[in-house]
Amino acid sequence: MSLKQPRTLQRMKLANPILATVNGVSALILDIGMDGAFIEHYGAVKKGDRFDLSFRWQGQELEFTCEVVRTNVVRTATVKGQATISQSAVSFYQPSRGSVEKLKDMMAIFVGRVLAAQKANAAAHAGEAAILPQLGQARRSRSRGYLTYLWDGNTWTIRRSQLSDQPRNGFTVAGYEDEEELETLCRAYEVADDAGRNLIRVVAELSANSVKK
Repeated sequence: MSLKQPRTLQRMKLANPILATVNGVSALILDIGMDGAFIEHYGAVKKGDRFDLSFRWQGQELEFTCEVVRTNVVRTATVKGQATISQSAVSFYQPSRGSVEKLKDMMAIFVGRVLAAQKANAAAHAGEAAILPQLGQARRSRSRGYLTYLWDGNTWTIRRSQLSDQPRNGFTVAGYEDEEELETLCRAYEVADDAGRNLIRVVAELSANSVKK
């Protein structure tokens, strides 16, 4: 099963990189999303190369075959014993069994934690961050469509859609999400800064990706 999609999904920049391995050699994940990651690793690669990326979360192993989308050498080996270091954006091409579901849960929890911290600074309403993991872990299938919420700075426009794309001025979730939870998510979006709104789109995308095609 390939995770490659024609559109670019949302990614989350990590405050603390995740320790990982690339073909068994130590690496760091600098940011991550459902479609891929941005990693720092040893050696030089080129666009189109594939390798195995693995990391652990809550005692569980996640493994993906990745394809390099773009790459840049950040340190060239100039002396004996010094390794070349690169930073590469990769797409998740092939997941190991269970890795996609584990990644969804990890992303939802990460986003919830960051927004909880932002909520304290932005004086948002109580309970806003707590709702996010619930959206991200949704596994229901009463609807096959999506709901897109658009914010013009004053009011929300809600429309049904057959596309899961995340708009720049709002978010898209699965059509079956609870109305009260989505109302809370809207309130969180209104008071969030640009980084916070991007995180809301990350977790909204987790909900949208759970819709059965």
